[in-house]
Amino acid sequence: QVQLVDSGGGLVQAGGSLRLSCALSGRTLTFYAMGWFRQAPGKEREFVARISRSGVSTWHADSVKGRFTISRENANMTVYLRMNDLKPEETAVYYCAADESTYGSRQPEEMDYWGKGTLVTVSS
Repeated sequence: QVQLVDSGGGLVQAGGSLRLSCALSGRTLTFYAMGWFRQAPGKEREFVARISRSGVSTWHADSVKGRFTISRENANMTVYLRMNDLKPEETAVYYCAADESTYGSRQPEEMDYWGKGTLVTVSS
């Protein structure tokens, strides 16, 4: 059974940084493309970033380009999201997700497995 445990959220001031982690268990991480999504109160879940199985290819939402970076350490079965210069409107629950395709997807409904989420609160 594949399980994802996302962590690293917390309270941070605007302009601050956080690094989220997502640990996968139950199967080798290299079987999955990985993604990060977020959901703010009253809003739909939205794509943040994704990374291919190999880690060679990454994609980031336009709103976070230049500030957020997705990465993975397959040997450690962990995916990261480094977030810099956070904004109050980015307060949300952040979820990691796994997909059995090579490149993953921007569409939440196409991801196969989900973590329970970690709350990021950005104060102004």
